[in-house]
Amino acid sequence: MSREIKNIAYIDGQNLHMGTTKSDPSWRVDLVRFRVYLEKKYLVSKAYYYLGYLMESNQELYEQLQSAGFIVVFREHNSLMLGKKKGNVDSDIIFSIMKRLYHNEIEGKIILVSGDGDYKMLVDFLIEQKRLLKVLFPNRKFASSLYKSIGGEYFDSLENPDVRAKIEHK
Repeated sequence: MSREIKNIAYIDGQNLHMGTTKSDPSWRVDLVRFRVYLEKKYLVSKAYYYLGYLMESNQELYEQLQSAGFIVVFREHNSLMLGKKKGNVDSDIIFSIMKRLYHNEIEGKIILVSGDGDYKMLVDFLIEQKRLLKVLFPNRKFASSLYKSIGGEYFDSLENPDVRAKIEHK
């Protein structure tokens, strides 16, 4: 009998990209292998991949994400600001999670892929509500020190050798 997959992952795309490609040594995530890892390890049925904004030059990346099984979500920007500001998706991810919880649209637990401290209040709330499965840090060195107060059972790092071996682009 197979287990029903009901967990949902929320990925801060810029945090994932910067945490791996700017690490020492740098490395890249294989999107297909990463999606399979989330499904097998954490029983993720839906994985939302948040990006700053839509750019024609990144079309290949968007197609790769969709082919790998991610639901791609773009941050809305004023057309005058496109390309001039960082694609800060934190509030979009937080709002989306809270809205889905409020409407009882999340049956399982949540996996958050980011080391950004802006999510700390959300993480604390999800732990309190027993809705957090894991926070996956792209790079432990870049993870906010705010997360030192949460128990080790609530986080892992993608750079750990056993995890990285499963998801790294070869």
